[in-house]
Amino acid sequence: MVKSVILAAGKGTRMKSDKPKVVHQVMGKPMVYYSIEAARRAGADQVCVIVGYKADEVKQAIAESEESVSVSYALQEQQLGTGHAVKCASDFIGKDGDVIILCGDTPLVTGETLSKALDFHQKNGNGVTVISAILDDPFGYGRIIRNGDSLEKIVEEKDADESEKAVKEVNSGMYIFNCDALQAALTQISNDNAQGEYYLPDAIEIIKKMGLKASAVPMDDADQIRGVNTLEQLAEAEKIMENR
Repeated sequence: MVKSVILAAGKGTRMKSDKPKVVHQVMGKPMVYYSIEAARRAGADQVCVIVGYKADEVKQAIAESEESVSVSYALQEQQLGTGHAVKCASDFIGKDGDVIILCGDTPLVTGETLSKALDFHQKNGNGVTVISAILDDPFGYGRIIRNGDSLEKIVEEKDADESEKAVKEVNSGMYIFNCDALQAALTQISNDNAQGEYYLPDAIEIIKKMGLKASAVPMDDADQIRGVNTLEQLAEAEKIMENR
C-alpha cells in the first residue's frame, strides 16, 4: 500500500500575502493541488494534507480544485518543524506499506519522478529513499553525502565543510519511507537544535541505525525541486509549467 503526506501548514511570510502559501495559484489551480496530483499519479491510494495556518482556507481551495476525490487532513497547530508535521499524521500513516512525503509548495514535481523513486525504493527494500536533484549551484540546500550506493547523511549548508559544499547533489525535501520504520523514527527525533524544531531528515540516521537501507535517487529534471517562497518564484513556476 502506498500513501502520501503533503506538508502544507506554513504561512509563507515571504509571499507578502495573508493567504496561506499553498493556495496561491499556478495555472489556475492552488499549488498544493499539483503535489496531490503527482502523488496520485505515482500510485498513492490515499493522500493526507497537513494543514495549519488558515486550515479551512486550504481545505476549501483543495475542495474547489479537486474532481470529487477525497483527501484527508491532519492539523499541525504549532509549526515545530517537518518531523513534527509528519508526526501529526501518524494515525494516517499507520504501519503498513510506504509513504511518499511531499511539500505543498513544490508544484513542478511530476508523478513520473515519484513513481521512479518509489519503484527504486521498493525494489531495494529501503527503509528510506530521499529524492534528490543535481544543481549547478547547490547553495542553500542540504547536500547528499554518499557512501558508495548508500546515503551516508544529509548535511545542511550551514553545517557543511568545504568538501561537502562542493557536492552538487541536494535534498529536494521529498522522501519515501517505509511506514513502520518512519513511525519508530518519529518517536526518537529530538528538537535539540538551534531552532528547537523536529527535523524530518533526522529520521534517516535513526532508520539506518535500525539496520535498514537508505538511498538517494536524483530526479531527471532539476526544475522539479523548485519550491515557491516568493511571488517571483511563483511566476517562474508558472512559466515552466506553461512550457511543458
